[in-house]
Amino acid sequence: MTADPNPADLLARGELTVRGRIREASNAALFCTVALDGREASCVYKPVAGERPLWDFPDGTLAGREVAAYEVSEATGWGLVPPTVLRDGPYGEGMCQLWIDVRPEAELLALVDGEEPEPGWKAIGFAEVGEGRTALLVHADDERLRRLAVLDAVINNADRKGGHLLPTAGGDLYGIDHGVTFNVENKLRTLLWGWAGEPLTLEAVDVLKGLRDGLEGELGRRLAALIAAAEIDATRARVDALLTSGVHPEPSGEWPAIPWPPV
Repeated sequence: MTADPNPADLLARGELTVRGRIREASNAALFCTVALDGREASCVYKPVAGERPLWDFPDGTLAGREVAAYEVSEATGWGLVPPTVLRDGPYGEGMCQLWIDVRPEAELLALVDGEEPEPGWKAIGFAEVGEGRTALLVHADDERLRRLAVLDAVINNADRKGGHLLPTAGGDLYGIDHGVTFNVENKLRTLLWGWAGEPLTLEAVDVLKGLRDGLEGELGRRLAALIAAAEIDATRARVDALLTSGVHPEPSGEWPAIPWPPV
């Protein structure tokens, strides 16, 4: 099937048909097709009614946060989040996101022996692997992952697991599952700590400057329909902090740095 030139329009206006349930998801996630004017695509639909309450996020807000993450991703120009919209569906309002076919053989994470990563890899930390053994958990020193680490710092992603990384046969990389983002408190929890404390790339600095301007204009207006005003203010503050420090953030020590389970 040829790629749709405007997948967000198809997702927003197409007829949504549920085909099955994605059982691995912690909240209700339905595999669907969406069709409009002869166009069709596979997608994921997460109805607000299927969201489990969380102690640190207001009820019924996860779908809006998923769409807000897409809006910020689009504003970076990096295209790191699949097209995502908020729409009505068979089980009420929810998030609808384009389905991504993954290239499973792409290696982005690994467990290795030794105390230092090999060239081309970045260390995350040590993990217990059974029988009293530990191994070094590493991620690829990959430009796409580095961009995603910057995006996660901006949106305050509290759950960047390995299973949320979707590499494609065409060389793209997408991040998914952004329901626990944009909290006003620092909750960054990720596997992508390999660049912690290192200088941001010049590209990232330019992108962050663009986000700062966008948050005062059109991007800020788009986010206002999806997340709270205080959360938009906190996003601005995180962008400013990144530009002021000029480096990738490091774990705060006030919140678990790595999600569990990590994959």
